[in-house]
Amino acid sequence: MEQFRVLLVDAAPGPLLGRELERLLGHGLAVTLNLRRVTDRAAVRAEWGDRVEFTDFDPFDEAALLAGAVRDGLGHHAVKSRAGVPLRAAFLAAAAGPGPAHRLRVIGRAGAGTDHVDLAAAARHGVAVTHTPGSNADAVAEFALAQLLTLTRDMRSYDAAAHRGEWRAPVAPPPELSELTLGIVGAGRIGLALAGRARALGMDVQALARRRDTARAPRPARASTSTPRPVPVPASASAPCPAPALARASASASCPAPAPASMSAPRPAPALASTQAPRPVLTLPELLATSDVVSLHLPLTPETRGLIGRAELALMRPGAILLNTARGGIVDEQALADALRDPAHPLAAAAVDTFEHEHAAFASPLHGLPNALLTPHIAGMTRGAMATAALRCADHMAALLAGRPDGVPVATA
Repeated sequence: MEQFRVLLVDAAPGPLLGRELERLLGHGLAVTLNLRRVTDRAAVRAEWGDRVEFTDFDPFDEAALLAGAVRDGLGHHAVKSRAGVPLRAAFLAAAAGPGPAHRLRVIGRAGAGTDHVDLAAAARHGVAVTHTPGSNADAVAEFALAQLLTLTRDMRSYDAAAHRGEWRAPVAPPPELSELTLGIVGAGRIGLALAGRARALGMDVQALARRRDTARAPRPARASTSTPRPVPVPASASAPCPAPALARASASASCPAPAPASMSAPRPAPALASTQAPRPVLTLPELLATSDVVSLHLPLTPETRGLIGRAELALMRPGAILLNTARGGIVDEQALADALRDPAHPLAAAAVDTFEHEHAAFASPLHGLPNALLTPHIAGMTRGAMATAALRCADHMAALLAGRPDGVPVATA
């Protein structure tokens, strides 16, 4: 029987690497590990050198990625990525073409998003693209709440003042979460997980979904999701004025519908989960105009790219907050930066974890803005979420390579 070859483009970090390698080897796969993002390379070589092959290249350099994938003309049957390494048409044509002895058949993503893969090109070359939807839903929902609390309570400025030896009281007391309306754009796994937690904290929650049935309450057995109100104005932000309303008629896309259960054990439901669905909103303009906080939880698709631009930002309530833990391309970053610089704009603050240009190419017009909370795409990076994603991804790739596709989520263009 042929032994399938798998390239770990960017392996799981720290102690999780060992669990990931054991899982892949346990499936009888031959593993090539890219050491570029491994912290202690010598220790990994010493521990795994008799069971794993090694390579070392920058996966965000397309030429280096291709050379690593088709190394010595052997090629790999599967490629696994974690950090959204771009896998475009040229790579797919070469890795899945007639050149390598072992042509690429499967791409695995230890995470939900697949926008880093040219899905149309993958389909043309017969490459299945699997991912792990829902693996980080709890982690991202928690992170969005952390963003919200940091901004509404202006914790960064108080922390900075305290470190300077200053004792500073609020100029105006901030609202409690129970005084605010949360609008969720994208009522998929993450959106519903956030909704459950926000409701448990007393927030009024409404949501917009692409499909009418997407925002339904989750079944209790899988409860892993979960009048005008005062608006949040961080103490460091100027009091803005309303802007003209500009409508955008199209509703947004939602996160993908739940995929079949994976072969790995499901994670336990969180204690704060709620089986009550958020109140449905039918259009994006309606949600933006009636929410104090707007949180984005959408995949990046041609329909959602640029969904939040100047017109949409102008629709938001005075003093509103925008949270983006989804994908950078969903929001026009320049428009967002311009809004945050304008004291007369209704948007008071934003928390952004995902950007149009990330990793070595990281650049954003949001740099340096005091009312923009910026983090490097870490919302889903908890120990539990990353373990779930890594192990499920290993199971999914092994199943597809063995010709057992039942129950394995596969992304399509």
